[in-house]
Amino acid sequence: VVVLDEVNMALHYGLLSMEDVIDLIKIKPPHVELILTGRNAPEELYELADYIVEIRKIKHPFDRNVRERRGIEY
Repeated sequence: VVVLDEVNMALHYGLLSMEDVIDLIKIKPPHVELILTGRNAPEELYELADYIVEIRKIKHPFDRNVRERRGIEY
């Protein structure tokens, strides 16, 4: 299993090309499952990806003004 955390947002902001992500999906070994996370998943990936996941915040330390933490938010 390989998690491409926030890859959908990276695509949305143009930090990665759709072609590169599609190529990665197509060349991965069959026994490897890819999990693509982040909002705004492009529909072009729906048929190709094993998983597309979007998580919705209900409660988060940011709500209590806790700053981002290495290993958690980045």
